[in-house]
Amino acid sequence: MTVGLSVQKTIELFSDHAIAGAACGFITRLLSQPLDVIKIRFQLQVEPISSCHVSKYKSISQAVLLILREEGSTALWKGHVPAQLISITYGMGQFYSYNVFLKMLQRVPQIEEWRHTTHFVAGAGASCVGTIVSFPFDTMRTRLVAQSSNHQVYNGVLHSCSSIFRQESPRVFFFGLLPTLLQIAPHTGLQFMFYEFFKDLYKKDISDISFCNSMLSGSAAGFIAKTIVYPFDLAKKRLQIQGFKHGRKGFGKFFQCNGLLDCLKVTVKEEGLQGLFKGLVPSQIKAATTTALHFTTYEQVLLLLKMLR
Repeated sequence: MTVGLSVQKTIELFSDHAIAGAACGFITRLLSQPLDVIKIRFQLQVEPISSCHVSKYKSISQAVLLILREEGSTALWKGHVPAQLISITYGMGQFYSYNVFLKMLQRVPQIEEWRHTTHFVAGAGASCVGTIVSFPFDTMRTRLVAQSSNHQVYNGVLHSCSSIFRQESPRVFFFGLLPTLLQIAPHTGLQFMFYEFFKDLYKKDISDISFCNSMLSGSAAGFIAKTIVYPFDLAKKRLQIQGFKHGRKGFGKFFQCNGLLDCLKVTVKEEGLQGLFKGLVPSQIKAATTTALHFTTYEQVLLLLKMLR
């Protein structure tokens, strides 16, 4: 009977983490989508992001105003439906598996001495699970965001899904998965590790105020982690639009490559080392705000679920 109750409590605990993960994914995505659209537009632009060059997008403010003028305010929310599907499935898979991995690692003898490393490993593993289950939605979202309103190829999520199946191949849904896993595993591992580090640091100086602690720790963790792994994020986006040249009319030169290493090589050759960091600033702003929201919402929803039990 005791074993049965213990199993039931464990299942309830993990289900709480899954629900809280889905909720934080939904809320974070809802608030951060415009920054994501700007970041992707910068990442896919081959020409320099500079006011001194003939480029479509020259700065964050100029890009926002240009998109609003040419495509309307709804363009800043392009791909929002598949983005929400990504965030919900990813958040659910990530936080559920993170706590499963953490419980497994905590059974290892003397693991407490490697506390931050444990959070890194559990976070990295959890991100792989979340990424694989949500990746097809990510490919559809990138294509919806990448296409011009004046040269529209897809009319929505279902149309993009059926078109890729019919005209290309199911494999296309997983183009860019390798650089994504190479990026997301250390990125999320670093996020969880830095989050726990800053949270503990904050507790030493100030009495623990959960909400403020989560916001500050999450913001710092997101900023540092995103900066470290950014080139892989850029490569992922560029790989996801391969074979989509007809949908990129009006955005400048089309970026062509064959695989991850070739993508990085061609980017450096044509755009210099700084080309690997196109869109970094909006990405850092987004990472700092969304990671803070992500962890804070997750912990607040967990607290709410415990209160309701």
